[in-house]
Amino acid sequence: MQLSVVIPVLNEAEHLARLCQQIRSLVNAGCEVVVADGGSSDASLALATEPGVRWLSATRGRASQMNAGATMASSEVILFLHADTYLPDTAIADIASAMAGPGACWGRFDVVIAGRSRLLPVIAAMMNLRSRFSGIVTGDQAVFVRRDVFSQVGGFPQQDLMEDIELSLRLRKRSRPVNLRTKVVTSGRRWDDNGACKTILLMWHLRLLYRLGTPAAELAKRYRR
Repeated sequence: MQLSVVIPVLNEAEHLARLCQQIRSLVNAGCEVVVADGGSSDASLALATEPGVRWLSATRGRASQMNAGATMASSEVILFLHADTYLPDTAIADIASAMAGPGACWGRFDVVIAGRSRLLPVIAAMMNLRSRFSGIVTGDQAVFVRRDVFSQVGGFPQQDLMEDIELSLRLRKRSRPVNLRTKVVTSGRRWDDNGACKTILLMWHLRLLYRLGTPAAELAKRYRR
């Protein structure tokens, strides 16, 4: 299986050392790595000189950046990886095995959230459980999808928030996701900075409003307050 890894970045200097290490491991494993920059003004620009990286500048916004990266990707399967999310050593083999199953066209990993709050293990467990039953995937869970299927469903919607939820709804019409129990590790900085309980309640509230039809642009304003 050929695998392209698309990483959207925007001023990710905080995670640069570990991100570079992960990129080198992916390149050494034979993956195509596409870094889609949304206008970084910090040391993230050093990623452009990493050996094996295909670098592009894209319109700021995670959906826009990932769509641009997917356009450049040439492999049969694309993995969308947030800059602060880190793969397990077995990730490539796990994806290959998952996509070899009958009818499999997309999937995701379970997630562990790294941070200070004692609630983070509970939050991660609930995210994984909810995703397993609903077929809805968050970007922190490292979504992978066949490139042709991603194109057929129109890619990520051009919206400021909930782009991962909307993509899941589109892909779920094709098939249920493959739910890998192997875990990626993602940063818990959002929960640590804003408070775990407050962040949980905010995200539940925003998801409910989204399902009720509130425009993503309005939800993004509330999310950033």
